[in-house]
Amino acid sequence: MVKVSSASVPATGEAAPLPSLVERAGGAARFAWDEYFYAVHHNPHTQKAYLRAVRRFLDWCEGQGRELPTITPGQVGQYLVGLGGSPAKRNLALSALRGFFDRLVNRHVVVLNPATSVKGVKDQVVEGKTPEITVEQARTLLASVDTGHVVGLRDRAVLATLAYTACRAGAAAKLRLGDFQHDGSQSVLRFQEKGGKSREIPVRHDLDGFIRAYVEAAGVGGQPKDSPLFRAAVNGTSRTLTGNPLTSKRICELVKRRLKDAGLPSRLSPHSFRVAAITDLLTQGVPLEDVQYLAGHAEPRTTGLYDRRQKKVTRNIVERISI
Repeated sequence: MVKVSSASVPATGEAAPLPSLVERAGGAARFAWDEYFYAVHHNPHTQKAYLRAVRRFLDWCEGQGRELPTITPGQVGQYLVGLGGSPAKRNLALSALRGFFDRLVNRHVVVLNPATSVKGVKDQVVEGKTPEITVEQARTLLASVDTGHVVGLRDRAVLATLAYTACRAGAAAKLRLGDFQHDGSQSVLRFQEKGGKSREIPVRHDLDGFIRAYVEAAGVGGQPKDSPLFRAAVNGTSRTLTGNPLTSKRICELVKRRLKDAGLPSRLSPHSFRVAAITDLLTQGVPLEDVQYLAGHAEPRTTGLYDRRQKKVTRNIVERISI
């Protein structure tokens, strides 16, 4: 197993010492570093993951006594083999290295990109790992919420948003008051998704009622349109909301807490609603391209990873084994 540095990566935007190999390679290398990590990648999660991957590789090269211009494809391949972990982890590292060395080539720091000819690890996924929440479980969960106070009304609205729009927790956390609007014929939610994509999803009548009941109880209807839709509570046991947004982490905690209170499996998560909605619609014969749009996927294959119909068929088959 290749030994890599476990040095922590600073948060996005914080100044941090450059890897020694980059410093020694000169101004053009330093420019390429800044350009690649802070001008090309604006998604903070991608930025952090790529920074970590490249830093670890350069630390390893430092230990091998290499300089940037002398790194070979064989060494990149050797590093990835020794890196271990899942195929996705190694492919992410390879993607980060290819992009970084492309910048070094463009800035004439190195002649050729040593990561270009290195093959990634095959990672065939036919079904995602996220467990599906059943229709009955989702109904039980929504019915279990005490809506006698504003936090309960908020939680019901959040859970119903996850269930009836198939959105990600992060997209729900980003919702602003102005994103819940009426287009002249129906209410819609405008989601800001991964990759800077924006989508409007129609709001079904029961979700519309849940959100309006929460907004009225919270007394936020007249606030600026760019203020958060779903607000954080003062603390874990409080029934009072703050003006701060409910983060995706807090939404995950909210779901876990409500699952526990309802006596439902703890392995379920906010993403389980997304799996359930996609599988349910496909089971009803809704065209894949329509479900793909609802899910906000760029490729139909990605939508297919959320389809649990095959698992249900398999479960029915194994129940018939006569042992």
